[in-house]
This record gives sequence, structure tokens and C-alpha cells, in this order.
Amino acid sequence: MNKPIMARATAVWLVDNTTLTFHQIAEFCGMHELEVQGIADGDVGVGVKGFDPVSNNQLEQIEIDRAQADPLYKLPLKYYAAAVGEEKRRGPRYTPLSKRQDRPAAIYWLVRFHPELSDGAIGKLVGTTKPTIMTIRDRSHWNINNITPIDPVALGLCKQTELDTAVQAAVRKKTDGAVMSDDERRKLVSTEQSLGMAPEQPKMPTGLEVFGEDEKEEDSGPVDFSDAESFFKKSADTDEDDDEDDEDNGKGKRR
Repeated sequence: MNKPIMARATAVWLVDNTTLTFHQIAEFCGMHELEVQGIADGDVGVGVKGFDPVSNNQLEQIEIDRAQADPLYKLPLKYYAAAVGEEKRRGPRYTPLSKRQDRPAAIYWLVRFHPELSDGAIGKLVGTTKPTIMTIRDRSHWNINNITPIDPVALGLCKQTELDTAVQAAVRKKTDGAVMSDDERRKLVSTEQSLGMAPEQPKMPTGLEVFGEDEKEEDSGPVDFSDAESFFKKSADTDEDDDEDDEDNGKGKRR
């Protein structure tokens, strides 16, 4: 509850019986400041009888005195049990006659693209009954072949915020009630075990293990080329080996 019951009548009483600013009255009653100014000018709320919030246990007289002394003071709304749920919508959502023929298309869209929504959630969004939703779910509706799924937001049957809230609630409920399988439960470890585990070594991609082993076998170790003599000596030994191989190949060809 963020504003008093009979807010406009309360604003009329505050305008007539107090010296509160328009901003203070508008903030307390949940109205626009210009609307309160219209009440003071006699353009808004003509014929509305003032509703005393003090005698109806919604505001203390001490708070009014403080607010009149300090224009920046905000009037606190007193808890009133009778006002709880005053603005809550009662009964099913009202659907205008011009849009009732679009409800099957909206139900079909919700059933198709949001299977996580229950029949009760769909009924609140579109303003329909569970039997109608069931006939569309099992495709036993009398006009199921001619129904095209259409977003209920585009049809004006609900707001996008209401649809998002319903979907999030359905997903949250489904996630909280999910049961973990035995395999997933076995994989769980305690915090102490997870902190004591060694970091997992990176695995070689499939198909490259052979190349890695060949490189290890061929690599006999790093060669020290710190001085020029060792470098040229290594090159000379390599050239002699190549010459001997060429001579052997030549002899073999002569034979």
C-alpha cells in the first residue's frame, strides 16, 4: 500500500483543511502535482466530498503539523489494515468484446513458445479459463485448424512486463523444483576437496597426440650455440655426414 484509500477525496480534504504544499499532498496521495493544483482551483474533483485521513486512521495530526512547518517533509502513510489490497484486481481479467475472439490465437502462441507457463498463468495473462487452454493444448478446439499463434502483447491482451514476469516466475519455479540425478550428485565434491585439487592439465586436441610424441622423440635436447666454434663445428659435422651419404649413393649407382 503506497497511497491512502479514496486518494482524491483525501487530497480534497488536505487542500481544504491544511496549508500543505501541492507537492506534499500529491506525493502522499499518489497524484500529480498539477492535479492537486486543479483541485485547489476548483477544476478537478468538483462535487467530491473530502475524506479525513486523520479520523480514518491513515495519517497522524502530528505529521501534518510537521509537514506544514517544513515544506520538504514527507507525510508518512499510517498502516491501515482495511486498505490492504484496495487496489488489487479482483476476479479474472476483463477482456473487451472486440478482443475476445483473439484469445485463442494468444493462447496458442503462449502454449507454443512458452511451454513453461502453467494453465493458471496463461489464464491470468489472457483472461480465459483452463478448459479453453486444454482444448488448444490437445488440439481439440473446434477452430484449431484456423487458429494462428499471435503474441498476446501485440493483440493488446496483456503487457510485456506482465508476460516477462510470468515467464520468469515459471522458470524460477521450475529450476527450484528440479531434482538432481544420481550421476550429477556423485560429481559433487566438498569445498575442501575442490580447493585441494591440483589444477587440471590442458588436454591435447584429438588427432594431435601423434605429432606431439614424434616431436618429443626427435628433440634430443637443446644445442648449445653460445660460442662460434661450437656452431661451425656442428655445421662441419653435418656437411661431412652429407658428403659421405652422397659418396655411398654414388658407389651404389656405379655398381
